[in-house]
Amino acid sequence: MKTKILSLGIALLAVFTANAQVDRTKAPEAGPAPKIELGDYESFVLANGLQVFVVENHKLPRISFQLTVDYDPIFEGNKAGYVSMAGSLLSAGTTNRTKEQIDEGVDFIGARFSTFSSGMFGACLTKHQDELLDIMTDVLYNPSFPQEELDKGIKQTLSGLASAKNEPNSISSNVTQALNYGLDHPYGEQQTEETVGNINLEDCKNFYNTYWKPNISYLVIVGDIKAKKAKKLVEKYFAQWERAEVPSHTYPTPQPPAQTRVALSHRSGAVQSVINVTYPVEMLPGSEDVIKASVMNSILGGGVFSGRLMQNLREDKGYTYGCRSSLRSDELVGAFSANASVRNEVTDSSVYEILYELNNIAVNGVTAEELTLTKNVMNGSFARSLESPQTIARFALNIARYDLPADYYATYLQKLSAITVDDINATAKKYILPGNANIVVVGNAMEVGPKLEKFGKVTYYDNYGNVTDAPSIPIPEGVTVNTVLDAYFKALGGNEALNKVKDITSVVTVDVPGMPTSASGIIKVKSTGLFYQKIEIPGMGKLMEIKYDGKVAKLDGMAFGGPQTVEGEEAKDQFGSEAVLFPELNYVALGYKLELESIANLETGKAYQLKVTSPAGDVSTEFYDVESGLKVRVEETEEVAPGQEMTSVETYTDYKAVNGVMFPHQTVQYAGPQVITFKSTSIEVNTGLKDSEFK
Repeated sequence: MKTKILSLGIALLAVFTANAQVDRTKAPEAGPAPKIELGDYESFVLANGLQVFVVENHKLPRISFQLTVDYDPIFEGNKAGYVSMAGSLLSAGTTNRTKEQIDEGVDFIGARFSTFSSGMFGACLTKHQDELLDIMTDVLYNPSFPQEELDKGIKQTLSGLASAKNEPNSISSNVTQALNYGLDHPYGEQQTEETVGNINLEDCKNFYNTYWKPNISYLVIVGDIKAKKAKKLVEKYFAQWERAEVPSHTYPTPQPPAQTRVALSHRSGAVQSVINVTYPVEMLPGSEDVIKASVMNSILGGGVFSGRLMQNLREDKGYTYGCRSSLRSDELVGAFSANASVRNEVTDSSVYEILYELNNIAVNGVTAEELTLTKNVMNGSFARSLESPQTIARFALNIARYDLPADYYATYLQKLSAITVDDINATAKKYILPGNANIVVVGNAMEVGPKLEKFGKVTYYDNYGNVTDAPSIPIPEGVTVNTVLDAYFKALGGNEALNKVKDITSVVTVDVPGMPTSASGIIKVKSTGLFYQKIEIPGMGKLMEIKYDGKVAKLDGMAFGGPQTVEGEEAKDQFGSEAVLFPELNYVALGYKLELESIANLETGKAYQLKVTSPAGDVSTEFYDVESGLKVRVEETEEVAPGQEMTSVETYTDYKAVNGVMFPHQTVQYAGPQVITFKSTSIEVNTGLKDSEFK
């Protein structure tokens, strides 16, 4: 079957005579919509139900194959994460090839290949198309789901979840999904350490055997191939894929809250807040409101710099580097979102301005000038998108998947041109609901929480969208900074025992996600301000070595790109704090400012939250367990780029006594997406370390 689609001819602007009078106080009226000359793609259906689309592009000798399996969203329950895990495991081995053989075969022909829960993608030079399809269909028909690869996937996923706990945008996404859709909805359920730990091979195999069927699938071929040749290839490699009935799923449609709901997820020490004003939206792909909603959202804040949200919060108020909105259609349920990252002190003001702009566009609508500008931008963007054959393929796929009219995209510009101010105003009234929104804030509850009460009752949520207690508890009478630190020193073994420690030597293993094996290392610290650290990776050599004698730091290893020397204040700033055995003993003497903020609810239990400001002005937050007195966590937040902050976290567990002094035998460091685990296999004190070992 031949179908025409999408090759744009841009209309020329009218040329006026030199004597024409132009009123430059008015925007020019829009001309007729540009004519779209339709390009070709071919589609056909195999006997097993697989729908195939072929878009020829002979500019380069390359070809790509995109397989999409279009099953209904699946609620995964107490095994949330198994669907995505199954998708990644498909390419982890077959009954004919190991993962290494698959990877080597793909690399040998210079191809790209990946699998995921809803399909697979491969691309290569046209001359290697048979070799690639042989690998792809081997994976399609014969996945072996190796247990060792599942174990690796679970370990990597758990590491990612651990890192995401400290990433504000990840937390915001989790809470947003939970509030918009509900934890019992496939769009709102949460993948946690517990649900990932419940996943087994049978879950992955059952998903594949149940849902990966040709009669709900689409294959899109783009590249240097004739349609007739493509059809022969598809019949050769995909005709034996057996069709079967696939379960369908329906769910209640989530609704916006009856009134504004304020959700706050606490991040101690955060200097910025992530704000998301959001709610679910009923809008099907291809419905008559989709293009109007896209235009309206672009005026409000859909990525265009001239959007109202950007102009207000960035250009006028200076609250943020960017504030944008989105209005998304979906077969199940879509969503509206307006989001920004702002400083703590303007968090409530930013929420107010976002709500103001939502209310303004819903009540007062848009201007003709805004509509004309946005239409022009969207016209140009649509035209540029047609330069890519992948766009034609995507449009063809959308028409089939969402049962759109055959000319849906061919008439896009005419539909866009016909939109009026009244259309946009009616769309804004229908879809912009500032009084029925979830106001999701991830930030420092101590600083921003009370100010958010003006928008409604503040409810606190954990990282996974579960309602939780307020993040702090009033400090009992008599508890002070001194009593917290005294309890810590006592828990470690007492001041007398601590002062007797003159040097510490720790042998450690270091685990970093993505590394094929654990690294090994040794750390030495001497009470006179000396520090030594060496980390090696088996089979690779020295990752890093640091020698600091109190004045000069000598660095070496792969992490530093070879030998380096750092001296004076720079060396002290980088390594001075590492060269102190028990720095808390000297906080007051060294001029640190200490403030007991609250009792925090951590996953490990209640902990005293201590704000520590160094003489140089660096701020960190330390947490001391209420029951044991031991330090369990340290957080530091800093701005790493304009408008972007990163919180680094260290947790301390597995305390054990060595010569009467308690030491944590496991330290986990979180910095952005990176998680590093240090485990002490042995700790020795007072071995008589020589100063020469640090030079």
